[in-house]
Amino acid sequence: MRFPLRLTADLALARIAQKLRLAQGARPIQFVDAAEILHQDSNHPVSHEKIREVVSSRSPVVWIGGSEPLHHPGIAHLVRAITQSGHFVFLETDGTLLRRRIHEFQPVSRLFLTVRLEPVYLEPARVETDEPRRASSGLQPGTSELAVEGIRAARLSGFSICIHVRVSPETEISDAAELFHLAHSLDVDGFVISPARAESNSALLAAQTLWQKTAEARQRIGSIWWESFSRLVGPVLLGEPRSLPAAGHSAVHLEHETSADEEGIKVA
Repeated sequence: MRFPLRLTADLALARIAQKLRLAQGARPIQFVDAAEILHQDSNHPVSHEKIREVVSSRSPVVWIGGSEPLHHPGIAHLVRAITQSGHFVFLETDGTLLRRRIHEFQPVSRLFLTVRLEPVYLEPARVETDEPRRASSGLQPGTSELAVEGIRAARLSGFSICIHVRVSPETEISDAAELFHLAHSLDVDGFVISPARAESNSALLAAQTLWQKTAEARQRIGSIWWESFSRLVGPVLLGEPRSLPAAGHSAVHLEHETSADEEGIKVA
C-alpha cells in the first residue's frame, strides 16, 4: 500500500505550520459530520457558510464521517467542492450504499472512499462439533457483504479505497489480521486503524489497554506511512464532531498519539 506523495507533503507542511503557529486553529485533519452540512432528503446544504468554512480550511485532509454520509443526496456535490479546493477527502461509509451511489462520484486522486469494516465476534468452536468460529468472510453478515461488493465496484471504477477498522476492547489481534488479509485481497490503497470511543466511566487501565491493543494492531498494517496516518486520525475521530479529547483518555496517551507522527509523516 503506497501513501500519496502529495498527501505526505501536505501533512508535513501542516504539522510545521502548526508547530510554528502559522495557522491558528488549523489541524492536519478536519472532521466533518455530513449531517451538520447536508439535508437527508435534499441536495441543498443546511448551511452554505459551513461549506465555505470547510473549503477555506487550512487542514489538508477533510474526514467526512459521523452519520452515514451516503444517506445524504448532496454528498457527491460536497465531496467534489472540497476536493476541487485542494483538500484530500476521506469519505467514511459502512459501504452498504456504495455500489448503488458510486456513479455520482468522480475517481480523483484526492478522494479516498473509506469503508469501515467490523469483525465478527463468535464463541470459539467446540472440538466435538463442526461449527465454525466465524463466518467465512470474517465480517458481519449482511451489511459487510454489501461493503465488499461496493469496494470491488469502486476499484473497477478507478477509485482509491481505504479500509477503516475501529479497535474495541473485544477486538482480537487475529480479527484485525483477517481484515488485513481481506484488504490485501481486495487490493485496497490504504488502511486506517483507530480506537473505538471509550465509555465515559472507563477505568484508566482499561483505556490504556485499548490504546496498547490499537498500537499493536497498527503495527500489522505493513506500512509506516498508513500507520503514522492512523495515529493522526485517531484523536480526531475520538473527538468528533468538535475534535475534543474523548473521556477516559489520559493526556499522556493523547500527547503520544499527536506527537508520534513527527517521526512517520515526513516529506518523502
